[in-house]
Amino acid sequence: MAAEQECGLANKSAKLAYHTGSEPFFSFLWLEYVMAEQSSNERPVAASSALLLPPPSPAERSRLAKCFKSGSDNLRKENYDYAVDLFASCVAGDPASPVYVQAFLEALTKKFAGKKKKGGLSSLFAAGGRGNLKRLVAAGEIRQAVKAGVEILKNNPDDIACILGLADACGAAGCLDAQGWFLRRALDVSPRDVSVNKHCAAFKERLGEFEQAVACWQRIADNKSVKELAEREIARLSVEKARRKLEGQDSKPQQEGEQGSSVERLQKQLAASPTDTEVAFELADLLEREAGPEEAEKVLATVLAATGNSLKVQEHLEDRQLRWAKRRVMIAEKNAEQQKTPAAQETLAELQKRLLKQEIDIYSARTERYPENSGWKFELAMRLKAANRPVDAIAFFQKVQQDTRRKGLVALEVGECFQKIKQYRLALQNYQVAVDELDEREVELRKRALYRAGVLAAAMKDHDAARQYLSTLAGIDFNYRDVADRLEKLGAEAG
Repeated sequence: MAAEQECGLANKSAKLAYHTGSEPFFSFLWLEYVMAEQSSNERPVAASSALLLPPPSPAERSRLAKCFKSGSDNLRKENYDYAVDLFASCVAGDPASPVYVQAFLEALTKKFAGKKKKGGLSSLFAAGGRGNLKRLVAAGEIRQAVKAGVEILKNNPDDIACILGLADACGAAGCLDAQGWFLRRALDVSPRDVSVNKHCAAFKERLGEFEQAVACWQRIADNKSVKELAEREIARLSVEKARRKLEGQDSKPQQEGEQGSSVERLQKQLAASPTDTEVAFELADLLEREAGPEEAEKVLATVLAATGNSLKVQEHLEDRQLRWAKRRVMIAEKNAEQQKTPAAQETLAELQKRLLKQEIDIYSARTERYPENSGWKFELAMRLKAANRPVDAIAFFQKVQQDTRRKGLVALEVGECFQKIKQYRLALQNYQVAVDELDEREVELRKRALYRAGVLAAAMKDHDAARQYLSTLAGIDFNYRDVADRLEKLGAEAG
């Protein structure tokens, strides 16, 4: 964590150095902001090597949705070649979407059902493509890598090296759900392959799904080349699973026989009526508890296609995906706290960033669907701020400024965004609004607003205003951060 904090401070120092020279006054303001951030008791987010993909633009998202609908229609009509092309375009356009990946793989399965595996020149050409895929992943060109990979799979859906390459590309971008679908495909194609099971075991362990990680090692435990390694990993993961179970983190259903019969009954009902959303939701609930989120997601993705992208199903699926992502972050937080290793911290940071990206994508879509709903705009603005996109956050915060329930909080958040982009007078104006609007019921927010306003006013050489803000804060909580030291400094400068 120390190295990551130093990296963050180095970035801020670089910005400060850029502004020294012709802008000494604003450099001083930036330094005051950095120092205030250092004294904050808010936990920093760890750095991550994950190359997170920016979400598609609204226009691109609309295009992909139409493409997906057309692909679903052609899949039902058994126009498999066209469906594969359409779904491949969707995956290339938004590799983070597990729905697109699942639909693409399903279409491939149906297209090549009963056909012989390709070889000869086709394999040679694919080998060249796989090399290009690896180079693109290594260079951080994730979208291009995914595009190259799906082109290979369109002609050879059982290419294990390509499937694993696509899984690695999605993992590098933090697209864990999509990564999981490609790894599942690799297992379906070659369930005893050593490399496939190693990949899958590492992925499942990262998600805290130790039982499934053990199952991956057990599948290859008879292979002499990895026999000793498999035995060690099975023992290690079994111990970790038992420890988590004792801590209450790993709960399994008690009446498995009853659940099994319920799953079969619901599966038959859904097969008879593929658009019955209530049956699908109930089945997803059972599968989530019994087999894990992937099985539940598969059911929901299937009914989503069957209902022609029903908004009800889409949002139900989105809500579940967010819940699963939050659970993974919670597990990773406990794991990082216990292990205190760089790898655990990096996994946590990757999952946190992935969750943030998911939230931004979903809340962006909902603000478009429900333009009159200020709640979704506010949630989106908060996530954009957390993603260090203050300009975008300001635009959405300002759309909900008239919401009297959040007026003080919104002003505080907008002020911090303006300060981040060095619009200091606008920042101070918003801090003043926050101080005026926040009352005793929101005392922690009011203290934060007073502190921000006092620190910024002092940096802008408005010492009277700074003393007023900080003195009011000291009257509420004299031990708040370094308010006492700042008041003493202001007194010394006045003397």
